[in-house]
Amino acid sequence: MKHTRQSKKEQNIAQLNEKSLSELESFPVRSSLEENIEILEHLFQDCSDFVLREFQLKDSVQACAVFVDGLIDTQSVNEALRALMILKGGRESIRSIEHEVLPVSQISEVTSYKDFLSAVLGGDTGILVDGNDIALTLGIRGAEKRSVNEPEGEAVVRGPREGFIENIRTNTSLLRRKLKTPRLKMKSIVVGKESNTNLVVSYLEGIVDPALRDEVISRIEHIEIDAVLESGYIEEMIQDNALSPFPQVQYSERPDTVAAALLEGRIAIFVDGTPMVLIVPTTFWMMMQANEDYYERFQMATLVRWLRYLFLAISLVTPAGYVAISTFHQEMLPTTLLLSIAAARESIPFPAIVEALIMEISFEALREAGIRLPKTVGQAVSILGALVVGQAAVQAGIVSAPMVIVVSITGIASFTVPHYNASIALRMLRFPLMFAASFLGIYGILVGILLIMGHMANLRSFGVPYLSPLAPMSIGDFKDVLIRAPWTIMEKRPSFTGVEDEKRLNTASINKSRQTSD
Repeated sequence: MKHTRQSKKEQNIAQLNEKSLSELESFPVRSSLEENIEILEHLFQDCSDFVLREFQLKDSVQACAVFVDGLIDTQSVNEALRALMILKGGRESIRSIEHEVLPVSQISEVTSYKDFLSAVLGGDTGILVDGNDIALTLGIRGAEKRSVNEPEGEAVVRGPREGFIENIRTNTSLLRRKLKTPRLKMKSIVVGKESNTNLVVSYLEGIVDPALRDEVISRIEHIEIDAVLESGYIEEMIQDNALSPFPQVQYSERPDTVAAALLEGRIAIFVDGTPMVLIVPTTFWMMMQANEDYYERFQMATLVRWLRYLFLAISLVTPAGYVAISTFHQEMLPTTLLLSIAAARESIPFPAIVEALIMEISFEALREAGIRLPKTVGQAVSILGALVVGQAAVQAGIVSAPMVIVVSITGIASFTVPHYNASIALRMLRFPLMFAASFLGIYGILVGILLIMGHMANLRSFGVPYLSPLAPMSIGDFKDVLIRAPWTIMEKRPSFTGVEDEKRLNTASINKSRQTSD
């Protein structure tokens, strides 16, 4: 009989060990504390941070606290154990613990090992009591986390200075402070066979299109991967076209940016362990907008947007244009400028395309080095490196001075794009355009631009055309594309996201209050 019981325990342990955490929904918590401890000890063998703290209730009933060292609030756990040790034992101990004893605000009952281990590995404390096939999980997490600071990648002159951190609950609370409404929904999803990463899909009920919400949740739930370590994993697996250089998912570290997106009928995806929150759907024009556009006066915001579009064109076309003109279309330049460029290139042994590639690749390498090195060293390397390398290359006769100027202007122009992933797309497309210009001149650039625009017109982000509201055209949504109209004119939300509640501003009441004051 003893051998049979031992064989059954070994069989249970083997069965549990062969499955991933997500597959343990049907594996129940045992009523025998001894059996539960044996299972846990086997699973977490050689895990020095996994703690099994056995203790007794008042009437010699055995119990055990299960937690991961470093993820819990030690003081709260000690207070919980002190309260438990004076509890009268019995088969109803679990109910007594939950409703009468523990001074903990968040307590959950679990009956499967999937829910139990997910909670414990996420930072909760588990309680097992002999004679009970129900376990408790206590929400007393206390892991170290970074403080809320201003995001370095999205700094503003005017606006909030707080940014998301790596803790998902801190991030959702920052969003909740912006949108204090019960219509703000946060659906929790777990993704990753080994990492069991917590995700939260957030949206505003009554504003978001239900079909869009269901599509986003469906795509996430169909992800089968061993681990999700950053939101970039999710971005690549839910976007419509993975081969496109253009980002179809926006990300942000700013709660105000995410709140504004939700108010437009879009959806935010929080991923535990990263401050980058994904926003879908996304259009090209959204990638050219900054949150500060809505905090400054509309005249200034409109002017800045025009500058961005101008420098967007400069960043994409300028190197290719220089190659095309210097190789095929010299007649397009004034005579004095043409003679100056010809004199500068007289001693250069390479054609214009090779010269452009040398400088562009060198500039990209210096920019990447400046990002990866420590801050105190990185800025010096990127600035001094560009000056020294550029000057040395000109003096050595490898590249001409006009090419250094062109590449410098192009690099500065690419920094005006508000979103980093959008500027990466421009940096990549710059090279095919240069090759097209070296073969066909201006005609090659025009063909390249037409191909890019055709690709963008066919691109979708969760069913929303990437060039909306320009293609397909929606006149009402143009108030927030090329210009930033005053708030008193933007009465309705963007319609291309399929919002249920289009109206966001009552201009009649504003105009009435102005007339009353006059």
